[in-house]
Amino acid sequence: MSVQRSLIAPTAHPRLEEALRLKLYRRAETAGSLGELEPLAIRLGLIQNTLKPRLRSPHLVVFAGDHGVVVDGLNKRGDSTLTQVKHLLEGRLPMAVFSFIQGMGLTIVDAGLAEPMNPHPSLLQRKIAFGTRSTRVAPAMSVDQAHAAIRAGMEIADTLSGNALACAGIGVGSHESASLVISRLSGVPLGDLLTAGPQMSGEALTQSLTVLQAAQVRHQALTDPVEVLAAFGGFEIAMLTGAMLVAASKRHLIMVDGVPACAALLVAARIAAPVTDYALFCRSHGHQGLDHAMRVFQASALLELGMESTDGTGATLAWPLVHSAASLLTEVVDGEDSGPTQLVSTAGALDNGQSQGAGGLTSGHVSGAAGLGAGSDPADDALDVPRPGASGSEALP
Repeated sequence: MSVQRSLIAPTAHPRLEEALRLKLYRRAETAGSLGELEPLAIRLGLIQNTLKPRLRSPHLVVFAGDHGVVVDGLNKRGDSTLTQVKHLLEGRLPMAVFSFIQGMGLTIVDAGLAEPMNPHPSLLQRKIAFGTRSTRVAPAMSVDQAHAAIRAGMEIADTLSGNALACAGIGVGSHESASLVISRLSGVPLGDLLTAGPQMSGEALTQSLTVLQAAQVRHQALTDPVEVLAAFGGFEIAMLTGAMLVAASKRHLIMVDGVPACAALLVAARIAAPVTDYALFCRSHGHQGLDHAMRVFQASALLELGMESTDGTGATLAWPLVHSAASLLTEVVDGEDSGPTQLVSTAGALDNGQSQGAGGLTSGHVSGAAGLGAGSDPADDALDVPRPGASGSEALP
């Protein structure tokens, strides 16, 4: 089923981009250049369609799910998914501490854990099923389950009060599941995505490849993004996809951390290509597969700190950098005053009005998606100026 219409607007806006560059150039004449913070600030201005981007109430959402393919003999590493979630809820992982001290909200979503969880203020129960099936012998989930998980992610993102979404997916088998999705939709060799680095034994790589290549063969005819997601993916990846679609529809920043989040962004981009305009990339570990996943988007991580931590940790540490970049355009006084928020039209008058935004999503892939995330935030600083390419339609290749 083809996508008929996507109301996620591209961020491309040459006139605004030039105005943002000029603003930063004038500031650098007195304060000096701030290097890579400046292109980041421009990205944020384009995302919000304003000369003064303001980021508020950032929220980190970690989606957790279990994967049936793990029972087929994948090399298991570390704690169970349930243990990871418990440690996160109990504040035993750096991610939880960092999110708190950075002022980021933190929500952990049970997208499909294989075991029940006790209620917790930071835990959101949206379980689709108790883990996926083994993709080696059957589709990991039905297409209906994939739709339900995408809708759940959309609903979760639609309830967040801020305009910056940091997101990650965790779960034993999540990386392998995401690698299958990325490989099928992008053509990146599966081995490149699975290779952790020199420390990974050849035996472990061979074991994983044997299982996952059998899954590739079983589902070799599939190319539709949601069908690929259903065949290979996890419930956490599907919910991430929905959350990203709604965040982009509202012109919100998306901070993508980890291979599962990259897989979700790739599925979302096959549904609505401009969603990638709103994404910045973070990393929490040095797994080489993440390098290949980010290369699909011709992107690199904001920070490279040499960590080996849980996905989502990198986003908490990158947030102060992102917030500082926005403040270059918003908080630092420019001359005698803070300067205009809106572009001046050719007639010399200020452009008025609010951002045109996405207004919602209409997709043949996601039933029930229309209306979720409808409309942009009534931001004080939005620009009502034409955006090249923002025609209200985006067809899949």
